[in-house]
Amino acid sequence: MAHIYYDKDADLSHLKGRTVAVIGYGIQGRGQALNLRDSGVQVLVAQRPGGPNYDLARDDGFTPVSADEAAKRSDIIIILAQDPLQPEIYRQSVAPHLSQGKALAFSHGFNIHFKQIVPPQDVDVFMVAPKGPGSLVRRLYVEGQGVPALVAVHQDATGHALQVALAYAKGIGASRAGVIETTFKEETESDLFGEQSVLCGGVSELIKAGFETLVEAGYQPEIAYFECLHELKLIVDMIYETGITGMRRRVSDTAKFGDLTRGKRVISPAVRAEMKKILSEVQSGAFAKEWIAEHAAGRPNFNRMMKESEQQLIEQVGAKLRQMFQWVDGKASR
Repeated sequence: MAHIYYDKDADLSHLKGRTVAVIGYGIQGRGQALNLRDSGVQVLVAQRPGGPNYDLARDDGFTPVSADEAAKRSDIIIILAQDPLQPEIYRQSVAPHLSQGKALAFSHGFNIHFKQIVPPQDVDVFMVAPKGPGSLVRRLYVEGQGVPALVAVHQDATGHALQVALAYAKGIGASRAGVIETTFKEETESDLFGEQSVLCGGVSELIKAGFETLVEAGYQPEIAYFECLHELKLIVDMIYETGITGMRRRVSDTAKFGDLTRGKRVISPAVRAEMKKILSEVQSGAFAKEWIAEHAAGRPNFNRMMKESEQQLIEQVGAKLRQMFQWVDGKASR
């Protein structure tokens, strides 16, 4: 069973007298920086001027500096920029200032696990990964609660890396809910697999396949949208709150019978075999290599596929129907 840490296991004194540099003031960076500051931690925000995140950091009371300046002046440096941007930020701005005894931190293990970032041996390297968007990390902290997180130590140069990581987790409120110990390998590979086969890739293709099946059979696109996309939120909310069994208790017996007898035909042995193939591509580094090369080439395939997906019928129908949903503001949390 997983080892779970709580507030009683974490001591903020491990951050006392130390400055934490938060590099990247996006959704996750903002939530973590504000929570740390409210927990009494000295925080320095690194964000390039000229964008909305820079202005937001100033509005929040920070004085943003360059990543180079933040790394130079800090004892603990957490890089919260997008995965493909992290290696360059590290090489140009962070590595020159990683002196003995400092700590380098992440909220996702991609670049450490796939060796895009290789820190010197005399610094601590750890991860604190909240299992929720930064907006939720902030909101629950303010409400006196917290978002669960994962914690991992890749390199323990000082002998206190785990204690520092747990203190960081406490600073952002995660230990109020629970912090599960893992490894960079486990977090990275499970995260990528989950995104590709279920949370993003699997769900989006399942929705589109169901929508297109109904439309090709002559059903109105609007009806297909409601049945295959809109109502998914209702089901996911029930699963999120009560588990799969709890969801089944809350739908009709007709829906339950269809679930139990037809679900395995959709997620067939062939689909499960493909999931195993996807996992093997993650584990071998093949996916990481493909994504790194795509980014380095200017993302031609990524940009083309994104543009094509935005022009599909389901997106056109959805944009029209969502105007009916007065309770949706179109600002989904990241």
